[in-house]
Amino acid sequence: MENQFIFDSQKLSDGALAKKHRLETDPSSRRDLMTYLPGMEQIESDICQKVISQMDSYDYSAYTARDVRRALAASVCSVDDFKALLSPAAEPVLEQMAERAQRDTGRHFGNTVYLFTPLYIANYCSNYCVYCGFNCYNSIRRMKLSFEQIEHEMKVIADSGMEEILILTGESRKESDVEYIGEACRLASKYFRNVGLEIYPVNTDEYAYLHECGADYVTVFQETYNTVKYETLHLLGHKRVWPYRFDAQERALRGGMRGVGFSALLGLSDFRKDALATALHVYYLQRKYPHAEFSLSCPRLRPIINNDKINPLDVGEKQLCQILCAYRIFMPFAGITVSSRESAKFRNGIVRIAATKVSAGVSTGIGDHESKYSGKEANAAEGDEQFEICDTRSFDRMYDDLADEGLQPVLNDYLYV
Repeated sequence: MENQFIFDSQKLSDGALAKKHRLETDPSSRRDLMTYLPGMEQIESDICQKVISQMDSYDYSAYTARDVRRALAASVCSVDDFKALLSPAAEPVLEQMAERAQRDTGRHFGNTVYLFTPLYIANYCSNYCVYCGFNCYNSIRRMKLSFEQIEHEMKVIADSGMEEILILTGESRKESDVEYIGEACRLASKYFRNVGLEIYPVNTDEYAYLHECGADYVTVFQETYNTVKYETLHLLGHKRVWPYRFDAQERALRGGMRGVGFSALLGLSDFRKDALATALHVYYLQRKYPHAEFSLSCPRLRPIINNDKINPLDVGEKQLCQILCAYRIFMPFAGITVSSRESAKFRNGIVRIAATKVSAGVSTGIGDHESKYSGKEANAAEGDEQFEICDTRSFDRMYDDLADEGLQPVLNDYLYV
């Protein structure tokens, strides 16, 4: 690639500003979110209907303390038990939930905690998602790493001792096509034992190609499972096509990926219903693809460049802890990731209860790992971050903090033969 740095100040023309205003104020100017665009693969699956029917019928105000006690006493947590544990009626017994979650975590994962770090290789995006710092109308420094720069960033990360990496891009096929991402996966395979992807959804054959290039697993955020709310938040771009995004993990599994991750962005809509839908998405797919690995994340909204008022709706740390404990009790086998969006104090506590994976040495910007890892002055030619992180601990500090808590940090548990 000839271009090492690509910048776009995103100074919008009058026409672009007018289009942005129409999208925000006139729903009729937006595409139907249920209509597939050309080139999007449609698969036959009954998972979506199951998830949405359960979510739509969920009345969490109907659950009582008695329902919660029954759920905690059950040896196997049913769907209805899980609904009780997510309800407001469970808040007074959060301590008991945490004790049960801690036992289940220890039974399935011991005292291990997995470490990884994300690497953003581009922040170009063709979507207009009103809460995201990368959205196509936000005035930020845009950047796409060359392959040489990608490899340099990976070497910096690998030299720290990290063995698992998560590769991320903005959602722009034009600037970050599948071949570009595939080459990044090949480079990552030289330095890391596990390679994950968090990119725009693609078709089954494209997931198969990326798997052949070295990708092991795929994470996709549905953001919110509430289609009415989704329509008001995703105003332009491929991401607006809600069902194509919903089926992304199933296409990834059909394409040969070893594992898939799921998440709603808590705070965009009713967090209890989104948490229910996220877990049921995993629950039903796990029964259809029992050979695969499944994981959940629980990110909350964080402030972005040019909008510091974006914060999670009604989701405090207590509510987040309740969700994570309910996830663990309902699906004791699933991995649970808690990102650097949360504070060091919260993450230190939750890894002792329910979480099994945390990020360390995190940057959500483009091309700045060397400056962050070495303490050097940041390069002026770095792409802006997607959102503000809260826990800024380095890999070494995170590793030592976990060990000091009596936990076993794990960098890799796969043997390739």
